Amino acid sequence: MAEIYQANDVVRPIDVFDIRDLKKEAGQVIPKGGFGYIVGGAGDGWTLRQNTEAFNHKQLAPRVLADLEKPDPSTSILGTDIRLPAIMAPVAAQGLAHVSAESGTARGVAQSGTIMAVSTYAGQTIAEITKAGDGAPQWFQLYPSKNEKFNRWVLDQAMESGMKAIILTGDATVGGNREADIRNHFTFPLKMANLEKFGGGEGQSMSEIYAQGLQKIAPETVEKVAKLTGLPVIVKGIQTPMDAMLAIGSGASAVYVSNHGGRQLDGGPASFDVLQSIAEAVDGRVPVIFDSGIRRGQHIFKALASGADVVGIGRPAIYGLAVGGWQGVKSVFDFFYRELTMVMQLAGTKTVEEIKKTRLLDLPYGILPDLPLETEQVIR
Repeated sequence: MAEIYQANDVVRPIDVFDIRDLKKEAGQVIPKGGFGYIVGGAGDGWTLRQNTEAFNHKQLAPRVLADLEKPDPSTSILGTDIRLPAIMAPVAAQGLAHVSAESGTARGVAQSGTIMAVSTYAGQTIAEITKAGDGAPQWFQLYPSKNEKFNRWVLDQAMESGMKAIILTGDATVGGNREADIRNHFTFPLKMANLEKFGGGEGQSMSEIYAQGLQKIAPETVEKVAKLTGLPVIVKGIQTPMDAMLAIGSGASAVYVSNHGGRQLDGGPASFDVLQSIAEAVDGRVPVIFDSGIRRGQHIFKALASGADVVGIGRPAIYGLAVGGWQGVKSVFDFFYRELTMVMQLAGTKTVEEIKKTRLLDLPYGILPDLPLETEQVIR
């Protein structure tokens, strides 16, 4: 008889000081196989580690005569106002972390005043997750399938549930070499609600699930999803300026810079290291969303200063879910809100738009790029 998978069911606010500590707490309540799936990366984990370490390739310039107080981190993305420039990134199978699964995350994200992204591989139905969000904005992440009937069915579910946009994930045409899952002989112990109707999910490995996915994802795929849904389509997994241009040329309403949290192609660059070149190529044509490796408010600031409009929070929110349910998720977003506003104050920026105009320091340490300061700004 298969062992029953038992996730945590505690719901409480949590103290968040350091996401690394929160990860350890989550590891104490998430069963081994589930925890390995959540935290693991591809191959040697080099890209996974670089995602966070790369933020040290740029530094912040402290400002002391900026004449401001009470920074405002609110912003908007694709017509939706949000409390801070961070959304919930799409994460599969959240029931591995907590019994409330995606419904818990949706409630916590809604209470945080931002957007929830819902994965095709969620453990609950789209309708259940949107109900838990209680009217808060949500986006649906599509893993396109070889089965066209499935694609149409799941997109219909997304539209009927009031999703505001579709995230088309393009970097998962095959499963990455996720060694933790292989070593743990991990298969999904819980259902994936959207796959049940088509005979998939529970009892399968991630590679088996990805094998059902569409491998030939082309610019025409973007056009097709946009036509089927009439919703903004966001192309996720962009890591080169060329792909950003292809996405925009195909009608994408936003590009999503991400390497899937280091879970797909090990040896590829950190997302932060390619962000600026992609943002410069996009040049404001569409919004730029960014994720992979964010663990501090400083990281959010640096991403925005490098061309992102908003960032996605993935694993940290799942750690919060594991430890405290929906209240733990809210605690994580509150942590990022506090840290970001602190950094904004110390870096002399009042708004998100001012963050975007900030020039970061380049290596070697302490070397400023050419800054367009007018003489009267310095000498009065």
